[in-house]
Parts: sequence; structure tokens; C-alpha cells
Amino acid sequence: MCGIVGYIGLNQAQKVLIDGLSKLEYRGYDSAGIAVLDKDNAIKVKKRKGRLKNLEDELEKGALTGTAGIGHTRWATHGEPSDINSHPHCSIDNRIAVVHNGIIENYIELKEELIKKGHLFISDTDTEVIAHLLNSLYTGDMVETLRLAIDKIKGSYALGILCNEEPDRIIAVRKDSPLIVGLGEGENYIASDIPAILKYTRKVYLLDNDEIAILTRDSVTVLDESGREAGKQIFNVDWDPGDAEKGGYDHFMLKEIHEQPKAMADTLTGRCFPDKIVLDDVNLDAETMKSINRIQIVACGTAYHAGMVGKYLIEKFARVAVETEPASEYRYKDPLVDAHTLLIVISQSGETADTLAAIRLAKEKGARVLAITNVVGSSIAREADDVLYTNAGPEIAVASTKAYVTQVGCMTLLALHFGLLNGQVDKATMKRVTSGLKDTSALIEKALGDHDKIKEYAYEHFKIDDMYFIGRGLDYYTCLEGSLKAKEISYIHSDAYAAGELKHGPIALVDAGTVVIAVCTQENVFDKMLNAIKEVKARGANVMAIAKEGHDEIIPEVDQVFFIPEMDDEITPIPTVVYLQLLAYYLSVARGCDVDKPKNLAKSVTVE
Repeated sequence: MCGIVGYIGLNQAQKVLIDGLSKLEYRGYDSAGIAVLDKDNAIKVKKRKGRLKNLEDELEKGALTGTAGIGHTRWATHGEPSDINSHPHCSIDNRIAVVHNGIIENYIELKEELIKKGHLFISDTDTEVIAHLLNSLYTGDMVETLRLAIDKIKGSYALGILCNEEPDRIIAVRKDSPLIVGLGEGENYIASDIPAILKYTRKVYLLDNDEIAILTRDSVTVLDESGREAGKQIFNVDWDPGDAEKGGYDHFMLKEIHEQPKAMADTLTGRCFPDKIVLDDVNLDAETMKSINRIQIVACGTAYHAGMVGKYLIEKFARVAVETEPASEYRYKDPLVDAHTLLIVISQSGETADTLAAIRLAKEKGARVLAITNVVGSSIAREADDVLYTNAGPEIAVASTKAYVTQVGCMTLLALHFGLLNGQVDKATMKRVTSGLKDTSALIEKALGDHDKIKEYAYEHFKIDDMYFIGRGLDYYTCLEGSLKAKEISYIHSDAYAAGELKHGPIALVDAGTVVIAVCTQENVFDKMLNAIKEVKARGANVMAIAKEGHDEIIPEVDQVFFIPEMDDEITPIPTVVYLQLLAYYLSVARGCDVDKPKNLAKSVTVE
């Protein structure tokens, strides 16, 4: 979602703010702006619709000088993208400037009250209400004022606040939207994500809900909800700034696709053995497993597709019934949850708003929560009872790739672990599947070796308006993810169907030239898939297939086929999805789309 950066120190704030915002472009945005306190303690603001470059061009005409400031990249929720609706927002007298991630749910009510008091609003945003509210309540102490404002605000927020009457400090607070504090020497920072400030410091505080941070050049104080010092522990970032750079690739997405062999190796290292699974931060034992009679998997988007694979594998290996549901739906129902429920949540960022809400709902009902996430110290990791980190490293592209394969890897480890705990997995199965997992890095490398052929196919078909993905069993879940990738970055309408459902409606969409991607790696339904391919070919479809080596009978039935090595069916989702990631990538490039920053999408969805 939106990005926040703040700086107070001895250097010029503008440079730090723009640099930090550039590191957050991957989050998705449609406008950018900064506010800086000048030498006379006046707040100066510049903001522009569109890419950060538009703001940089404006600042070249006249820089904002000063050593304290806040910056923001906005992803529109209230009010269309425009210069006026961009952040920061100020009180009319420019006494207070605010940047905000999140949504203020009662902003209309607050706005009406403030208008009656004479406040004049110029934007359509919910955020401007915060600036006016703080101004209306101002006591001479921004921390005290902020506490008064928080009592009136309903919703989610991460806030960075400047006040010209308190020029020696920046105030920040968070509730259900991520915010960190960076610790420097003679300078300190706030940011919505680590890459924004990693160039300047590796030492950060991870703010918890309702904590207020007070930053000066030389100190940081964090207060808890009751106003006492929170006693924060420093979190040391252990990845290199270069991990968040393109490294010679044309796009972050392509770089991250090619990082998948290493990501899988990092996910499995120290965890996957022929006779056991070692998950240090998962404290489920055999006795606890006996008490669990229901497993629910909740996630959003790509992570939800990984959860569907997880459901299949847990039921196969552990023989425990599993339900899957999008987090956005789960949170608005009365789910059947009690103390015998295990809720598994999956989130790359660990900050997904709907997934966080699902955790809190389930825990209120007594459930145990196990989180699969990529970000150490994220909100979801902190609120879960058990955590399994994917170890995928920074993922910058909006379209998730290496996070997905590592999530599937983690789900496979969990399924085996549960099966061992309840005695459903025998030694032979354990050895067979762990051996297959160990091969996944090499299998992904093999898939990457076919990138030129995939590119050629994409460039032949990039002008299409529709495409369809079909598969059965685990292949169907892979198709869902492949279809999502195509939609996300190439803007081609695509749908995924369980191939056995073709005759129940979808086949009506197939005409001459329709592109159909058929994933056919599950041995027990291969013949059924071959029949489905023949059905769409009979109606003129152009079919690209993925199958295991040895199934040469598929060659005359399709227009293009990619073969993966012989492997256990349960392992196939990991290498197979790589073909679909590359297909989506090259379709996007061929169509001239912005691969890393697809329209209307954000990397971390921290609001509804």
C-alpha cells in the first residue's frame, strides 16, 4: 500500500525522503509528496500526482530545505489520484502536516464536526481530517494532542506528524498499519517498510499497535498505550541493501523468478531431513495435534493459492480435514472456531490487513494460530502462536513469485510434520517426499532453462484478449496462480478452471485461436487431462501444455509442450508454476506493461 518516510537529523531532509520513497515504489502508488520544516520553522509542502519522478522534477525547480521532514507515496482509497489529494496533508495554517497509511472509518462524521467549527477542507481524503483534528485539539504538546485525537478516530493508521511549534521532533503512531523507527547517529527515521531506510541504518524498532514514537535528532522514545516507555528491543536487519536492487535484471519480477532456486534452498536448509522435519518456531507436539480437530487455512491472493496446495497436502499426509477461505471472507462470518482449531495464516509481508483481522477473530474464539510469512518481526509473526518463516529474502515486485514457491515449500514441510506427529506418515513416504523437496532448486533451474521458448510463445500470443488455464488436483491450484499472474501484470483477462468442469460451462468460451494453458502433471488424471485438451482443440484452441517427461503422447495434441522431469506428484506445484510466472512476465513485457508496478495493485495490502 502507501509508503511513509520520515527524517530528523543534521542533513537535508529532502534527499533522504526522496531516496526512501524511491525504495518503496514497489508497494504501489499513484502520487507522492514531502513536507519539510525550513530554517524559520515553516512547513513547506510539495506533492504531485503520478510517479515519484514527477515530484522530483518539481523539486528541481525549487528544493525544500530543512533537516526534518516527512514523505509519502499514496495509493488512492478516498478521492481520485490528484495533486490536492496527495499526502502530506496540512491544517489550513500549515501548523501541522500529516502522512497517513490506512483508512479512517469515521472520517465523514469527524469532517462534519470540524466544518461546523470553521475548518475548511480542500481534498477528498480521509487523511486531511487528521490534520484538522490535531489542529483543533492542539494543547501545545503534540503527544498529548495525538492521544486526544486517537480517542476520536476509528480505523487503521500509521501516522507521521510534523508541527511547526515543535520543530525539534517528529511524532509517529501506528494501529493496524505497519510502521518502524530507524535508529541512527545524530539522526533518526520512520518508515512503513525496512528498504526505505536500510541505506542509512540496520537498527530499527518495530512499533506495536497504539505505540507512539517521539523522534529527535539524538533520541527516540517509544510510549505504550498507557504513556509509559515501552522498553523496545532493537531489531537488527540482517539482509543486505543490494538484495533490494535489480542486480542487472530488467525488472524485479524477473530477478525474483531467477532467485527461486536459492529461495527454496534457504527455505529447506536445516528443516528438511529424510527422517524428520525441524521447525524451530513451531511448538506443536503430538499431544497438541491430538487435541486439534479442525485446521483452517486463511490467506489472500497468491498466498491463498499456496494455502489451497497446503490443504491438499495436509489432508493427504496427515489425514486431517482442512478448510481454506480467503481472509477477506473469513473475517466477516461467524467461523466455526474453538480451542480445538488450528488456524494457519499465510502472508508474504506479514502485514495483510484481512489476514491480521482473521487472526484476531480466531484467537478471540480460542484457536491456536500458526503463521507462514517472509518478514521477521512483522505484525502477523508477532501475533501468531507459532511462526514458520519462508526465508525468501526481500520480494520487491508486486507480483509475487519466490514468496509463492517458498510458501508451498513451507506447506509441504508442515504437512509432513503433522503427519509424523499423528503417525500418518511412514518412513518410506517421508524419505520419498523429502528427497523430492531437496530436488526443487534443481527442478526450478531446469524450468528457468526453458525461458527462451516461453518468451517466444508469449511474443506470438501477446495480442490476445482472453486466456484459460485448466488442470486437475494440485495442477488446478497451480492454474489459479498462473491465471492470477497473467491478470496482475499483463492485464489479459484470464480464468482458471478444474478441467473436469469444462463441460459444465467454460467450454462455451473456447473459440478458434483461444489460448488454453493445460497443466498435466498428476499421473492419476493424466488421461482425463488429455481428453480435456482434445475437447478444446476440437473447438480451435491453441494449447500450451506442461507435462512430465515420458508422456510423449501429448505432443501431437498440443501446439507447445514443456516437459518437467519425472517426480512425485506432490512436488510438481513448485517447478510447474515457474513456467506460468515466466509466461505472465513475457506477456507483460510484450504488451509494454509496467511489470513491477501493475496498475491499481499494491505489494502489501494493509487496508480493506
